[in-house]
Amino acid sequence: MFKKQLMLLCLMAATGIVFGQNKNMLLCDNLIKEGVRLLEEGQHAQSLELLLEAESFAKENKWRKQQFLAINNIGANYYSLFDYGEALDNYLEAYTIAIRDLHSKYEMVVLNNIAILYSKEKKFDKSYEYFKKAHSIAIKNKENTKRGLYAVNLGLVANRLGNLNEAKSYFQEAIPLIEGDKNIKQQAIIGFSENLFFSGEYEDAKRRLLSLLPDLKNERKGNLITDVLLLLSRIAYSQNNMSLAAEHAYATLEKSNNVETRLEAFKQLSKIYSKTGKLQLALNMKDSVLFVSNRWNEVKNDRHFETNQVKFDIQNYQNEIYNNKKKMEATKKTFLVLLVTATLIILLIAVALRNTYIQSKQRKIINARNEEVMALELEKEKNEKLLLKERISEAETKTLLERERLKNEIASRNRKLIAKALHLIQRNELLQSIIDDLEQQKNTLKKNESIDTYITKLKGLLDSEKEWRNFIDHFEEVNHGFITTIKKKHPNLNVNDLRFISYIYMKLSNKEIASVFNITYEACRKRKERISKKMNLNNSSNLYNYISSI
Repeated sequence: MFKKQLMLLCLMAATGIVFGQNKNMLLCDNLIKEGVRLLEEGQHAQSLELLLEAESFAKENKWRKQQFLAINNIGANYYSLFDYGEALDNYLEAYTIAIRDLHSKYEMVVLNNIAILYSKEKKFDKSYEYFKKAHSIAIKNKENTKRGLYAVNLGLVANRLGNLNEAKSYFQEAIPLIEGDKNIKQQAIIGFSENLFFSGEYEDAKRRLLSLLPDLKNERKGNLITDVLLLLSRIAYSQNNMSLAAEHAYATLEKSNNVETRLEAFKQLSKIYSKTGKLQLALNMKDSVLFVSNRWNEVKNDRHFETNQVKFDIQNYQNEIYNNKKKMEATKKTFLVLLVTATLIILLIAVALRNTYIQSKQRKIINARNEEVMALELEKEKNEKLLLKERISEAETKTLLERERLKNEIASRNRKLIAKALHLIQRNELLQSIIDDLEQQKNTLKKNESIDTYITKLKGLLDSEKEWRNFIDHFEEVNHGFITTIKKKHPNLNVNDLRFISYIYMKLSNKEIASVFNITYEACRKRKERISKKMNLNNSSNLYNYISSI
């Protein structure tokens, strides 16, 4: 039904049913609106289908706002599917459109999305940089709610960077601006509580979280509930209350299906059991950490994301050069200043990438040393599981490809059958027309035996048994024993009944079937009712649904 609606919208635009530029733009807006709704409902394949159609439509007509919205929400779909590399590709394209063709408020929206991606990849320096840009644009445009949101995001990232005083100031800035948005305010309270936890103010942090938890449970905000529970577990751990810390960690696992959250909860339980001397339980939790980490790494494409990070930085630099070209034309001095600035940016990016690489390498060395004790015991089992999984994946892929090929082949053959049936319909209609004309001439002229002979021959052609046998052979070949199955389930059906059912299975209308059988529309309807009764169906309108389910 969804694909039919999409095809109808496109057909209306192509055939001129939607007139005028404004109506075409409205169609594009509606495609985007519906795509966003499906995105929020988690129907990503359908959402992407609509948004890609809208993006193509907008690009063709040079509607930059619609093109930006479509591409940005395509990126949001891929983000929800954990394909961060593809998400960054689309955000990059949306960012280019925003800074070249649209108001800066669109730029801040996509900057926020890019910053979230970097945060997910724990690139907090880069995340902070782009949140800061979005925050500055919000201040400039007096977008107070957006400013509050970006201030909360900056506070969360500053917590991760260890800049606790700076984070606290961002949360204090945000709270008055987001009074009207309960969801953002709740996130701000959690972030501020985390700041208090990092600062060692455990009781104050715990008091704020416990007062927030009932509202979150009433509103069924699962992600925020698990954030609160995990933070409460860490506070209890820091206060040496291991039983309470474990209780909150297990509650987090119970309420969360999010891979990242479960990973953090298993890590927390491993720390708790290690500290309490329950080494076997700690080892079990480490096994769970490894299992969840493997699942998480399968979802993400780190290599593609790293490539796109560099690609985005280069594109961002090129966009800055593009925006500053007009200013550089003013004077040679301005040009030199900008050139020096651009060189410094490149050096800073190179230094940042080098530091990121060194830090990543150091972390890998540390992790490798920590896991050496467990590696010998787990390596054999891990390799066997990976090999089995690869074989299963290859087999599933081959099966899917073969099913798709067979499905396409059957669809092609059914289209040919329908074309043949329609050809029979047209031929029968033409023959019936000729017969009617000859009979009228016979009535107006003197009796003519040759005319009677022609009429008899033509009527014979209307019901060609050879045509039917050829058709049924092709039909059985394409639909793999459909007629045989029907005959086994309903042996009381005669040849004409089976022929009638075959045309219904091919979705021919009553009018078209009546033409094939050379009967009236009413006779066709009655025959359909009679056949339905033979098949013990209460209503003839259920006939197609029944035979298509066989």
